[in-house]
Amino acid sequence: MRRIHSGVLLLQALGALALGCSKTPADGTVPVPPAASSVPAAAAAAATASTNVAAGIPSGSTTAVPPTDLQGVLFLSIDSLRADMPWAGYPRDIAPRLTALEKTCVSYTNAYSVSSYTAQSVASFLASKVPSELSRDGYFFQKYAESTLFFPEVLQKAGVFTQAAQAHGYFKRAGFEQGFDRWEIVPGLIWNAQTDENVTGPKHAALAIEMLGSPEILEKKRKFFAWFHFMDPHDLYQTHEKDGLEPPGKKPRDRYDNEVQFTDVQLGKVLDYVEKAPYAGKIAIVLTSDHGEAFGEHGRTRHAFELWQTLVRVPLMLCLPGATPKHVAEARSGLDIGPTVLDLLGLPVEPSFRGKSLVAEAYGKEKPEERDVMLDLARTSTNGQRRALIHGKHKILQFDGSVTKTFDLEADPGEEKEVGGEVRDDMKARLKAAGEALKELPTTVCTKGCLEGTK
Repeated sequence: MRRIHSGVLLLQALGALALGCSKTPADGTVPVPPAASSVPAAAAAAATASTNVAAGIPSGSTTAVPPTDLQGVLFLSIDSLRADMPWAGYPRDIAPRLTALEKTCVSYTNAYSVSSYTAQSVASFLASKVPSELSRDGYFFQKYAESTLFFPEVLQKAGVFTQAAQAHGYFKRAGFEQGFDRWEIVPGLIWNAQTDENVTGPKHAALAIEMLGSPEILEKKRKFFAWFHFMDPHDLYQTHEKDGLEPPGKKPRDRYDNEVQFTDVQLGKVLDYVEKAPYAGKIAIVLTSDHGEAFGEHGRTRHAFELWQTLVRVPLMLCLPGATPKHVAEARSGLDIGPTVLDLLGLPVEPSFRGKSLVAEAYGKEKPEERDVMLDLARTSTNGQRRALIHGKHKILQFDGSVTKTFDLEADPGEEKEVGGEVRDDMKARLKAAGEALKELPTTVCTKGCLEGTK
């Protein structure tokens, strides 16, 4: 999500939408979890890694067999989280808990959100299709049609208990609740179409913990999928001295870092609960972001509207019981999340999904292979179409279907010097072929101010 100009944000229907209910205490109190009956997932992964090292197996290899008795998948997404976090070399220790978690996971060092803002990137990882292929209205805060198939619907149909709690008013109207047995919104939100005034982490963490302790999970021991999208790193970059953190500097990146640190604390509460729960060691954790964030790169601030690296390169971790921690350098996409979750819970991948499961390569049963990654920013009432494609170390950007720019990301990670010649021609051909393979859908509705190419 992103601050955008007034008069364009078209959320007339929001006021008519009911607030989600919650059983979470208003003060954000965190309940004490039941005692664990098995080894925590992180400890199990670390133990597997130690065993492999002792046996002389190289780092990044595994002899473990993917478990067939996983009880659940916990999906944690963090709004606006850049790829340059401490575990990737950022010098500030702003996320100690996530940094420790990353050391126990299969971590993808070149992962991409499909688009550059929440409304399109979240829809894409839920549907495993690019935004232009999804039935949607033409507003910035897009609403998706009931006909859209989201992977939680596949889980729900198979009897998996599905639940989610979200912390932004947009999630009341987007249509993302399809396929969830329980769908909650953090209470007390203030709606502001221009920015995000809310501090939601503590209440969100408490609500997540309450839901992760559901009788459906603890008593009935149903297989489950739980998704929580933490919002606080999103603009407005509020400071958290009152929450016990050190005052940040005055620059936007300083305040953003303070928000990430605050969110890391809240996620730590959820992870603490999970590591002591009866299903510890029997669940997988998938963690990513919906997009990055800009701090002046290419003249951009915050996010949306373009597909530069700072806006679309994100963390991606698979924390899997028995999998050896390693880094995977091959480019991967948010489109792969749905197929991966289905695979982890023993379900076949929906044939219409574009993404691919990462489970086999995470467990070392397949060698990660290079494959193209498409990025897509569909037209809305506030922006023209942007599209990009990653192939190996090269990236091509397309602006409104015509002008393109090609970059060598290895030699030029800041995307400042264009590449020409055969490389450019090859990338143009790849992007053209990828675009022609899409089944694009027009927007279902649009109003005054829509750009050319929409209704």
